[in-house]
Amino acid sequence: MAEVEQAVRQVLGDLIPEDLQTDLISAGALSALRVDQDQVRLEITLGYPCASVLPALRERIRSAVEAVIEGRRLLLAVTVAIKPHRAQGGMPAMAQVTNVIAVASGKGGVGKSTTAVNLALALAREGARVGILDADIFGPSQPLMLGLPEGTRPQVRDGNRFVPVEAHGLQSMSMGYLITEQTPVVWRGPKASGALTQMMQQTLWHQLDYLIVDLPPGTGDIVLTLAQKVPVAGAVVVTTPQDIALLDATKGVEMFRKVDVRVLGIIENMAVHVCSQCGHQEHVFGEGGARRLADRYHTEVLGALPLSLKIREQADAGRPTVAAEPDGPEAALYLAAARRLAARLSLTEEGKRGFPKVVTQH
Repeated sequence: MAEVEQAVRQVLGDLIPEDLQTDLISAGALSALRVDQDQVRLEITLGYPCASVLPALRERIRSAVEAVIEGRRLLLAVTVAIKPHRAQGGMPAMAQVTNVIAVASGKGGVGKSTTAVNLALALAREGARVGILDADIFGPSQPLMLGLPEGTRPQVRDGNRFVPVEAHGLQSMSMGYLITEQTPVVWRGPKASGALTQMMQQTLWHQLDYLIVDLPPGTGDIVLTLAQKVPVAGAVVVTTPQDIALLDATKGVEMFRKVDVRVLGIIENMAVHVCSQCGHQEHVFGEGGARRLADRYHTEVLGALPLSLKIREQADAGRPTVAAEPDGPEAALYLAAARRLAARLSLTEEGKRGFPKVVTQH
């Protein structure tokens, strides 16, 4: 039976889920293995949400393992357990929030907020409990993208605690709920930073696996405040292929490195234009820049989104792509990017989670 156990481990060591990009043994996904005379009990625990691909992955594991267990019955359980991951400086986690993920860009106009809300919706569709915080104090856009009417206000408890506003299955908080369109925020940096801290600390998030923080563009006071006062498990940098956007994205990556926040990957927006008439694809803003940036900083390109009028129109209409057309090709790209960023977060900086204790009985 020792040979069967070794064969199962070898199979799992060769099996690499696409989103995880490392094998199940190296990822620490083997939770339990028991080989008996007539059956094998195997438990696999993944550290990232992947509801849309989990049935196919389960069958892939079953098929591979059944080929080496010499006719024994296989009792297979494949589950997901999202755990908290190290934040910068060992900062303790927020109450009711397992992991905070910052979505940033070096400059405006690259589709960061649209990307942030679609990633949040994609993580939720994959089975996670997700919130989104609009940290752009001066130009909040998430209330519009979530389809919430002007004048929406969060409930207040205990005089100073905000109840997140629910939309499309997400818990959300934004300065846009606290001001009107006719009341611009005219604050100096410290006051804006204080507003971010207040929203983070006084919002009653409820059992979130991920809180997506939609940061303002650039590397200013609010971004620095987030890095200093909020436990961030990882960051995603959004860019477009143009050289100037990539230059600014590089600054964003460098900033997160300096404040000890792990960059989970790069998302390249407006990567290719597909003609709606003939289907011809053209890289109007250049090609390969995000890949070069990711290679330089030993991270990865989580996704490449097309230059699409539909994505913009859906966000403006309050029905982001993943909510508006959940089975469409653009939504599939967001879902894949969300699984990859969550999978990457589930691994340590060395690419492996700590190995669990595996009790093997014969």
